[in-house]
Amino acid sequence: MRTTLRIRRAAMVFTAIGALALTGCGDDGGGGKGKAGGGSGNSEKTPSGVSLPKLDGEKISVAAVWTGPEQANFVKVLKEFEKRTGATVTFVPAQDPIVNFLGTKIAGGQPPDVAMIPQVGAIKQAAEKKWAKPVGADAKAQLDKNYSKVWQDLGAVDGTQYGVYFKAANKSLIWYNTKAFENAGASEPKTWKDFMATAETVSASGVTPVSVGGADGWTLTDWFENIYLSQAGPEKYDQLAQHKIKWTDPSVKDALTTLAELFGKPSLIAGGADGALQTEFPASVTQTFTGGDQPKGAMVFEGDFVGINIAQTKAKIGTDAKVFPFPAVGAESPVVTGGDAAVALKDSKGAQALLTWLASTDAAKIWAEQGGFISPNKALDTAAYPNEVQRTMAKALIAAGDAVRFDMSDQAPQSFGGTPGKGEWKTLQDFLKNPKDIAGTQAKLESDAAKAYKS
Repeated sequence: MRTTLRIRRAAMVFTAIGALALTGCGDDGGGGKGKAGGGSGNSEKTPSGVSLPKLDGEKISVAAVWTGPEQANFVKVLKEFEKRTGATVTFVPAQDPIVNFLGTKIAGGQPPDVAMIPQVGAIKQAAEKKWAKPVGADAKAQLDKNYSKVWQDLGAVDGTQYGVYFKAANKSLIWYNTKAFENAGASEPKTWKDFMATAETVSASGVTPVSVGGADGWTLTDWFENIYLSQAGPEKYDQLAQHKIKWTDPSVKDALTTLAELFGKPSLIAGGADGALQTEFPASVTQTFTGGDQPKGAMVFEGDFVGINIAQTKAKIGTDAKVFPFPAVGAESPVVTGGDAAVALKDSKGAQALLTWLASTDAAKIWAEQGGFISPNKALDTAAYPNEVQRTMAKALIAAGDAVRFDMSDQAPQSFGGTPGKGEWKTLQDFLKNPKDIAGTQAKLESDAAKAYKS
């Protein structure tokens, strides 16, 4: 079934973002203050309707790759779970690729109770290796009540539910330094052609227009995916994501050719290709919003989570920093999302209770109030978000419903779509350095994909 009209509706919501007067992210914590409930037949329902068992004395460990503000905000969610259940929860810092990290822990006989897994392909791997435990009835009930089918399906493998998607991201946004735009006389572009013209306008004013975090290969896959979804359309996107068409397909050539319009002009990229390949994602954001009207780059592409990094500068969202939807390459602006799913690695009461909690509206509300977060939980009142830009992003994500397209590289086997220095990440880094070699890039992508998908 075609989903173009529903994607258009979501994109129209995003179009309003740039015109909003935004406020900064709030710092206050949230979440209700429920009591610890009892076990089976002795549990207490909070106002949201989530029932949690009594877990006094139980120790639960949760592994995730989050660091800095993201880790701190997630810990606030875990603290409320402790308060309601009596359990003690420990955050375990993980490294990418998380499947390798978990494999080491499991081999050593010390797996975490729950892992926050950021790739659909990694959930599938965890299930195939028999690491993941199916979601219990209570968590499934929360998912049925609070999540659209697409988010449930993304956490399922062969019809069995393993993952609870807790954190989503809108990866179809471009943030910009308003002073640099004003000085250049630039305006927010709506199409790719306009975007390239805007970049030239900003460049002519003496400021490099685009900051690219090329040291992190996942940012480059996001560039490709947004262009591909808009240009090739959702049906082709699904086919490529499942490797039902090859990376040597003409549609991939078209998308890489479009991306080369930017990557092929080093003067438009902060530090040129070499500089971009040495710039990690956080620095690609902070260098866009430091230096007043003379930043290293005037624009940076990435998701709603960019707000977290902007908060580490003196720039204020809504005045110094604004955002517009990823420009339409084809007929529609793209709506690409990512997300992190909680997966139980131990078949314990505590692990299942934590999945139930993370599928609840109460848990989503706590992080939503901190900012830098979007929940796929459709029952969450958008008033929980601290500013209008986040509310707009959240509304658009929910409005897209089952039409939302998940990050393509995160759907792939991790060896292809989620490993630093390998597969798609490495090939697109090579492409950033040499964007003229489109055929060679396609051939390498297909070779790596064929091995990863075992096709």
